[in-house]
Amino acid sequence: MSRTVRKVVLAYSGGLDTSVILRWLIETHGCEVVAWCADLGQGEELEPLREKSLASGASAFVLDDLRETFVRDFVFPALRAGAVYEGEYLLGTSLARPCIIEGMMAAVKAAGADAIAHGATGKGNDQVRFELGALHFDPQVQIIAPWREWDLKSRTDCIAYAKQHGIPVTATVEKPYSMDRNLFHCSFEGGILEDPWAEPPRDMFLLSRDPADAPDAARFVEITFEAGNPVAVDGEALGPVALLERLNAVAGEHGVGRVDVVEDRFVGMKSRGVYETPGGTLLHKAHRAVESLTLDREVMRIRDALVPEYAALVYRGFWFSPEREMLQAMIDQTQRRVSGTARLKLYKGNVTLVGRRSEASLYREDYVTFEKDTVYDQADATGFIRLNALRLRLRAMRDGTSS
Repeated sequence: MSRTVRKVVLAYSGGLDTSVILRWLIETHGCEVVAWCADLGQGEELEPLREKSLASGASAFVLDDLRETFVRDFVFPALRAGAVYEGEYLLGTSLARPCIIEGMMAAVKAAGADAIAHGATGKGNDQVRFELGALHFDPQVQIIAPWREWDLKSRTDCIAYAKQHGIPVTATVEKPYSMDRNLFHCSFEGGILEDPWAEPPRDMFLLSRDPADAPDAARFVEITFEAGNPVAVDGEALGPVALLERLNAVAGEHGVGRVDVVEDRFVGMKSRGVYETPGGTLLHKAHRAVESLTLDREVMRIRDALVPEYAALVYRGFWFSPEREMLQAMIDQTQRRVSGTARLKLYKGNVTLVGRRSEASLYREDYVTFEKDTVYDQADATGFIRLNALRLRLRAMRDGTSS
């Protein structure tokens, strides 16, 4: 049974949904609303939010700088896991949500609030991610999800509500797609993108150039890892935020990191999302290259088999689950010797691996060479092949298929 709501902490972005929700909470629940925002690298989008939220009726505006936490504690662990959802999506939004709810629940405690509210719709994944995380931190917290309660049925209705109440928003009926930006990526969905046949508008992208407009000269970049974490770009040691910002700029300049996917939402429907993950695309490629030198074959095979499970857990909102923590502990153990440097070539939207090296490398040129060597007896392969073929031979003899 719901209790009387006295003070609500709203996950506030200043976009269409949360701008309308702020006013709706005050009018519907008669409660105090703290507009809380996480700085995950949205840049200039954050500048007008304080004035805008207070003008809309918020009792306070709180901006928490979580950029370092986001990259170090959420992006990098997923990078160590090689996490990719359904083969293409690097989970930029999925990783941001647990970081946001962790900071938000700390704000709830600091403000003495008794409820939280969010702008996730009843059709999407974010409602699950937010609420699973909130209940992890406080099993008794009240959660208000306006999209599951109010009589506004669409973003077009929200635009009309905002106009009626004098709430300034950037979305329009003609251009109603939704955008979510952080240091790791920028996502676009909804509106004109709901037709999976329609090409995304050329002027929609924020973090990357159109590959056709990228420089005509290729750019080489070197990324260095220690224990599975990126620590330097082109030989310069950088902290997590600065490193990702540097790679975003380099990759974005060359049109790298755009994907257009139809993905399976946790609630059961397919949806179309367009993502820009410039720096993350380089990190994923470079990390895999260093792993190819330093990880044992069987360790990599078993880890790779678990990547879809790990990615699905993150996508579905189970970051704080014991099963994700279990997988993370196992994966991080595999990363202890994943140290080295990968060299990438960026050109017109493409990224190509052109070199890798590591002091912890398992690669031995004296063993793999096609030239004369003194360390490998090729005659040993005869017994190896016959032993591996034994079960196949026995089956053939049993079934009478041998000739």
